[in-house]
Amino acid sequence: MSLLDWLVLGGTLLFIVGYGTWRTRTAGRTLDGYLLGGRQASWWAIGLSIIATQASAITFLSTPGQAYADGMRFIQFYFGLPVAMVLIAIFAVPIFHRLQVFTAYEYLEGRFDRRTRTLAAVLFLVQRGLSNGLSLYAPALVLSALLGWDISLTVWLIGGLMILYTVTGGSRAVAVTQQFQVGVIFTGMVVAGYLLVHYLPAGVGFTEAMQLAGHQGKLNLVDFHFDPADRYNFWSGMTGGLFLALSYFGTDQSQVQRYLAGRSQRESRLGLLMNGLVKVPMQFGILLIGVLLFVFYQFNPAPLTFNRPVLDEAARNPAYAPALRQLQTDQAQLATARAVATRQLARAYATHNPEQIAAAETHRQAVDAAAQGLRSRTQALLKEAAPEAKAQEADFVFITFVLHYLPRGLVGLLLAVVLSAAMGSAAGGLNALASTTVVDLYRPAYPHADEAGCVRVSRWATVGWGVLGIGFALFAARLENLIQAVNILGSLFYGAMLGLFMVAFFLPKIQAKAAFWATVVGQAAVLALFNTTDIGYLWFNMIGCGLVIGLAVVIQRVASPPSSHSRIEGEPDASR
Repeated sequence: MSLLDWLVLGGTLLFIVGYGTWRTRTAGRTLDGYLLGGRQASWWAIGLSIIATQASAITFLSTPGQAYADGMRFIQFYFGLPVAMVLIAIFAVPIFHRLQVFTAYEYLEGRFDRRTRTLAAVLFLVQRGLSNGLSLYAPALVLSALLGWDISLTVWLIGGLMILYTVTGGSRAVAVTQQFQVGVIFTGMVVAGYLLVHYLPAGVGFTEAMQLAGHQGKLNLVDFHFDPADRYNFWSGMTGGLFLALSYFGTDQSQVQRYLAGRSQRESRLGLLMNGLVKVPMQFGILLIGVLLFVFYQFNPAPLTFNRPVLDEAARNPAYAPALRQLQTDQAQLATARAVATRQLARAYATHNPEQIAAAETHRQAVDAAAQGLRSRTQALLKEAAPEAKAQEADFVFITFVLHYLPRGLVGLLLAVVLSAAMGSAAGGLNALASTTVVDLYRPAYPHADEAGCVRVSRWATVGWGVLGIGFALFAARLENLIQAVNILGSLFYGAMLGLFMVAFFLPKIQAKAAFWATVVGQAAVLALFNTTDIGYLWFNMIGCGLVIGLAVVIQRVASPPSSHSRIEGEPDASR
């Protein structure tokens, strides 16, 4: 990195953190101000905060690599999200606003009992605490690999900066900094997309790039084939994806807290709907960058593997160094052949001559077959030479392009995008972890604690969860690539949580005992199924939700006589 890149990176981050801390220096004097910013957020601030909390560094590191390797089909994961935003705006927002709760789980005590509220809070704390660790680990892994820093030092640097402004200004500081972070993110991604098209050879524009990507199967936007083991198709997106979005935005305090801060129901609803309108096009654009990266590397030499740390580790082993050098020579020759074949194919498409197109496609298929053979040999050798390496190639595709092809200054901007996303997402989660700890665990245990004391505990909880997240990041072992790791982790917990809230909202005859044990058994069943079956992870959101609802109904019928009176929403359980 050049001096200019360091100045852009450092200046961007220091301005965001410094301004956010200064602007919100007086926001944390009351518990309402510290946890919810005084409930004065406008709809657009809510929408931006929701986007920033959801879009972690993993989104920008891993999603382009996902598209580079697997095409656009990951977009189907988000098909159910707009529907979820509408449903949450209709059903959840009015209840939460009417009760003036600090957390989503506070509502559960009024509907069921304190034990059920505590169970939901603990499930959230476990899941979000682990997810925050992954959110910190992603950029730390990349920066440590690129800059040669110790990964522990990098994790502490990013995490410490996030903890600083979150402790200082609470929810308001998170919201203010997230507005700037979203601006940096969108600017950086637009710049990257423009440069990818600009760097394509003369005569190959965006239209031609899409033709080439389509020929290689990268524009696989929608797949209507039903397969429970397939993670990304229309049906998994509209069912599992819908349930995941309902769970995440309706029961995860890191998101619920964003719209609880709205000054009215209308503002909260509009903020959610803004996210529903923006999220799918945003993910489409990020995936499109991955597809453009694929086309770009058809004309330009790609590395033997984008995972530079694994390659370096293998190269240090003298037994494998000669074989690696030979593979790199073969890769360079193949890159030249691929560029020639791709240019021929692009020219053939321009002629609209079926015979020329067929001949060019045949030539290109032969080159692709050779490339696949080389890739298989490379993966086998790297796995043998560096068996302990866990980092996946997809996580390094986008950042490799940034470092090697972007002009000075823009490298710093794109790294600022990654770090802004990391801090924005993790800070939102950290703020929610502190809120849940104080409101759902501390205050019920110490009902006579004064407000100033609760604010102090909130600050210390922020520090504590931040340090725990850093600790998990230092020992994170990822599942496949980073974007899938976070979604898998969420899917294992969100289904049971959603089932519990759906029972609370829509089944007034279900009482506390049935809801509690249904959630416990349903959550245990999901974890057991994940470890013993090959079901695509998105389906666990629906399975967990269905199990909790079904078990709650059965347990209630077994445990209570038919004459039992049901409680109305929000009425305390007299049996407690």
